[in-house]
Amino acid sequence: MIVAAVPVKDLANAKQRLVLVLEPEERAELARAMLRDVLRALTGARLDHVWVVTREAGVTAIAREFGVETLSEAENRGHTAAVALAQTTAAERGARAFLTVPGDVPCVSAGEIEALGALVAERAPAVVLVPSRSGLGTNGVALTPPAAMPLTFGEPSFDNHLAAARRRGLAPRVLSLAGLGLDVDSADDLRALLREGAHTESGRLLARWPIAARLAAGGLERRLRRRNPVLGEASEGAAQAPSD
Repeated sequence: MIVAAVPVKDLANAKQRLVLVLEPEERAELARAMLRDVLRALTGARLDHVWVVTREAGVTAIAREFGVETLSEAENRGHTAAVALAQTTAAERGARAFLTVPGDVPCVSAGEIEALGALVAERAPAVVLVPSRSGLGTNGVALTPPAAMPLTFGEPSFDNHLAAARRRGLAPRVLSLAGLGLDVDSADDLRALLREGAHTESGRLLARWPIAARLAAGGLERRLRRRNPVLGEASEGAAQAPSD
């Protein structure tokens, strides 16, 4: 049995790194669209179960739309704790392999998910890691067995996961995937979503907003400096601050 888990915290406070770029209601709407894109990919892949780990009713409702199970958290303790809960549940239910991806990778495809799962199906124990485009974050993990190693997220999680696997005598495999590698946290990521995600709900949503024209014209940086003049030239960097 192969299971995949998506940790999702509350949508109302999602995408804090885009606070200088999008309004609160835009961030929440984009987060919902990205989650639906991710669930479309996961439910289109050859997996036995897809789980969403959350404590928010709105996220549960989206999971229900796609017919996937929700693992309920007693409190929102963050990405790492949510994934740990899913790993434990997978092991308790006898899963052979465990996959996890975040809810903000709208360009991921079913084919990429299957490629990730196929690598851990070949042997056990196995660890496969998918880096973010920056090379700092971990956007996808596949483990056989599900408890092969603990996972800890937050940059630079990719290098940390490589080192943690090796300390346990595991030989991690790295799989670079264009769609899964794009997590949307900055103005540059929004540009990439516009370029590459026209086929996604998230890309179509973003393209309808006025900000799309500013992103394409390169005028967003001027808008950021006006909204946060204290930061001056560092304003765009502030929109790319460390992940929440």
